[in-house]
Amino acid sequence: MSYLRTFAPWIAYAVIPSAHWQWAALLAFGIAAVTIAQQTRAGLRVEAMIIDIGSAIFFAALTALAFADPNTALHPYTPAISSGVLALIAGVSLAVRMPFTLGIAKQATPRELWEHPVFIRTGYIITAVWTASFAAGGIALAVVAHSSSTLRTSAQVAAFAIPMVFTIRYVAYIQGRAQALGRPVS
Repeated sequence: MSYLRTFAPWIAYAVIPSAHWQWAALLAFGIAAVTIAQQTRAGLRVEAMIIDIGSAIFFAALTALAFADPNTALHPYTPAISSGVLALIAGVSLAVRMPFTLGIAKQATPRELWEHPVFIRTGYIITAVWTASFAAGGIALAVVAHSSSTLRTSAQVAAFAIPMVFTIRYVAYIQGRAQALGRPVS
């Protein structure tokens, strides 16, 4: 559920028809801002809000662009730019040794496992998969920017669905291995 909340602004932006992109960007910014406020009040640390903070910054800028120049030549490329920005945020989280998935995973994992090497390595692997998927999605969306909406939607869905399915399956695999070895799992 944490992943859905984290990516809610991006999902909202993606499902609103392109003709209303200004309002989609504003809605996405609003969702990101409200989510950050709620998480801050709940005591979450910045590491659990990396995507949320990046989302708020991106959608604030996109909203400004969308209302300032609704007919910008960048409009058909905003899905590709969005995916590229997510790849950048995820990649930077890896580079600064704060994989965004660790912050999300800590919300559902007992504190005593947070420093376990397998937990940390799993976070790096999952974040790397999300980063690669967003990067590939950005490239694919740039290539199909002027294609049918079905093709663009398929590329957007795949950029999220592939790492989501991987995350679910990989976590289950790691937990299964840990249980088989008699080690604690989350």
